[in-house]
Amino acid sequence: MGDPPEPCAPRDRGGPRGPGDPCYAHPRLAAVYDALDADRRDLGAYLRTAREFGAHRVLDIGCGTGVLALLLAARGADVTGVDPAGASLDVARAKPGAGRVRWIHGDAADVPPVPAFDLATMTGNAAQGVVAPEAWARTLHGAHAALRPGGRLVLETRDPARRAWEEWTPELTRRVTRVPGAGEVESWQELVAVRADLVTFRSTYVFAADGAVLTSESTLRFRGRDEVAADLAAHGFTTQEVRGAPDRPGREFVFVARRP
Repeated sequence: MGDPPEPCAPRDRGGPRGPGDPCYAHPRLAAVYDALDADRRDLGAYLRTAREFGAHRVLDIGCGTGVLALLLAARGADVTGVDPAGASLDVARAKPGAGRVRWIHGDAADVPPVPAFDLATMTGNAAQGVVAPEAWARTLHGAHAALRPGGRLVLETRDPARRAWEEWTPELTRRVTRVPGAGEVESWQELVAVRADLVTFRSTYVFAADGAVLTSESTLRFRGRDEVAADLAAHGFTTQEVRGAPDRPGREFVFVARRP
């Protein structure tokens, strides 16, 4: 799917990642995450979606280091970001403008129902990284509870038919990134296993400054279009539209689901 993946990134141009990944929780990896994933053109579609629906109150589920949340807040939105990785939230809270966003350490079910949100987003691998069925159900239930009637959940997930994992190899993903304050970081990924709709991969990071080597093993669930639509319906959503990702046409499903 698209260009070769980059370590610990939330989309195919950047690579596979999930909310439970060590790259979210490890302070050293969280600190270099933004530099390893500097190209965030994918977020433009979410900014346009917020404007399209006139969303003032936005919940960013799986907000990570807060890039989208801060972009929305800078445009005047009332934003809450929630993420299970404390190290990533620490990075988000230290950024300029972070005081405009409410940060919650947890998942969608930990978000207070008030204020009721106009829009909830799950960008990149946030949806695919919720692997266990009970955790996925909790996430959808939490998103539904957080939205006002008429509010929308927008999430993306890769089309399994495109078999993105076939490009997650050391040969295609190896790269060296110069990170301000950390020096050069060499990184690559390798596929570990494919079991039905579960794909496990390992990311490796080598810090030139001190030779430290860190690894992160992660699993993503590749749900088909019909499965996602059925799961949304089971949790009270109406699928309004299934779009493509503008920067990755034909490779992902972008669900726009409405709480009636």
